[in-house]
Amino acid sequence: MPSFAAQQSLFRAYDIRGTNTHFTDEFVQALGHRFAQLYGSQRSQLTRNSDTSTSIDTNVITAIDSNADTPIDTTQNTGVDDVSVKNIVVIGYDMRHGSESIARTLATVLNQQGLCVIQLGLVTTPMMAFWAKRYQGHGIIVTASHSAKDILGIKWLVNHKSPSNVEIRTLYQQLISHTHYSSKKQVEQATFSKSDLHHINISSNTELSRTLLKELPAKQVADVYIAAIEQVFCQLPQDNQTAPTNNQKTASKLDLVVVIDCMHGATGNITQRLFDRFCQRVIVLNDTPDGSFPLGNPDPAEPNRLTALQQAVVSHHADIGLAFDGDGDRLMIVDNNGKVVMPDHLLYLLARIAIIERPDSLTSSLASEVLFDIKCAHHLPKLLADLGAMPVISKTGSSFMRQQVQHPDSQIVFAGELSGHFIFNDGRFIPYDDAIYAALRLLHWFAKSRNISDDKNALSDILQRLPAMVSTADHYLPMPQTARTDCSIMEQLTRVCTYLQDLASVTTHADLFDISDSRLDAVNLPAAICESPVCTCSTVRSHIAVEQAKSLLPAGTKLSCIDGVRLDFAHGFGVLRQSNTSNSLTARFAGDSMDDLKDIQATFAALCRPFNAELATQIVAMPAE
Repeated sequence: MPSFAAQQSLFRAYDIRGTNTHFTDEFVQALGHRFAQLYGSQRSQLTRNSDTSTSIDTNVITAIDSNADTPIDTTQNTGVDDVSVKNIVVIGYDMRHGSESIARTLATVLNQQGLCVIQLGLVTTPMMAFWAKRYQGHGIIVTASHSAKDILGIKWLVNHKSPSNVEIRTLYQQLISHTHYSSKKQVEQATFSKSDLHHINISSNTELSRTLLKELPAKQVADVYIAAIEQVFCQLPQDNQTAPTNNQKTASKLDLVVVIDCMHGATGNITQRLFDRFCQRVIVLNDTPDGSFPLGNPDPAEPNRLTALQQAVVSHHADIGLAFDGDGDRLMIVDNNGKVVMPDHLLYLLARIAIIERPDSLTSSLASEVLFDIKCAHHLPKLLADLGAMPVISKTGSSFMRQQVQHPDSQIVFAGELSGHFIFNDGRFIPYDDAIYAALRLLHWFAKSRNISDDKNALSDILQRLPAMVSTADHYLPMPQTARTDCSIMEQLTRVCTYLQDLASVTTHADLFDISDSRLDAVNLPAAICESPVCTCSTVRSHIAVEQAKSLLPAGTKLSCIDGVRLDFAHGFGVLRQSNTSNSLTARFAGDSMDDLKDIQATFAALCRPFNAELATQIVAMPAE
């Protein structure tokens, strides 16, 4: 049996993803068995009246068909009723070469293990989540999102939730610990026990497999999704002032010219049809799903990747340009002048929409929280606070954000990430980072706000009112090699910044020592001390004086270490952190002016130089966008 040692690198912080050569038939089949065990362990798989037997071939298919054809209330779980199979898994795939084959293999394995599988075909990741919501919240999509064409990947949901980093690592450990999948014990641990099968009116396991494997027509998959979105927009205020009625018909089309770049991704199957339903004129670029990605990776955040969209917006005199990534969970936009809108500003606009369009059931609650990741700029917390929201900073990662949004005590009305993941959590739609849905909410608000405005503001005019800012892109930097220490460079930098902040705040100690002798090791500070006798951070601490600490971290500087090191200054911010998806660092810096930006980069370079001079040089060299 294969060891799958080579596949360990595929199991990342958010999903399974990596080079296509690692997705061998043996690996995919073994992974299918692990998924079967995972989903089969979720609650009771089959319930029935103790006095009667249940016929799966009528109850399951009837439930699936009726759910798929009936308009839904997305706030409710419209799953199979209590006399049916409980464990239903929806499976979809993206446009990459190899994704469909993997999806069908997983569907077959899960089906053979007794799970009911609904095959969705080629869909976006949010569409998979939408369909999973209709049943028990179990779903798999074979996608590598915005990665290069030779990369494959898998994302999944269990009970509506994305797996944590620990759960993903556990899945790999289970994979390599179980090699005899056809043993009697494994068969008995499948979704249905022998006693369950005795109660089901079927003639053979083959008949059960045929019964519990259903492939929905592509039109049906899209129709139900579109109808649910249309239902949301029928309930939204049509002029941002008047509350809608529940019986309101479809709103008139938005008076907007919109250009959309699907980047040959999965959104191409649905974009034209969906946006034509809501907007007066829609021009769609690169809408044929093509896993060879002839124009480049389906990543709207890559430099110059939005050039074609920018040019099309200008040539068509469009009001706005939209760009979706490969699997449809990230959004970037271009204004009417063809300028790429900073993700921080887009996040603010969408958060504003979520707050001003909150349903009545939410407006009477405590101040709504808006979640944003640690890479967002320094102006954002104040802008959100001015809206009456409570700004909350988060670790980077859309799955981390979804976990916080879905917490039972959550008051998060909106969550956003610099990379373009946006989640509306106002009860109108699924709380998932759906780029298409977020874009439509933006267009609805923008068009209606112009209808009640005398000057018909363009998007560029609205953005012009936001605080000026100069920033770098979110750069990936090579992971520096650390010498003579067991600590990573981020551990060392975090420890030293914590000491610096403590030292800068202990002004009374500065009066007790000669500044030239006021070393960090001369002050009894509460921060943790590295136990390694050869760690570089110990040496650095002994060579930083109080005056230097105050210079690097002046009064009022805020330090966050929830995900790397983030420093907020009066005139800007910077962040340096370990990437969740690769062995590299990511860095971003922003300032109120170019001089402020350069000053902040110089500060981070000074902090990093004692550990790695090359990293310091790279930080200073990062250009503004």
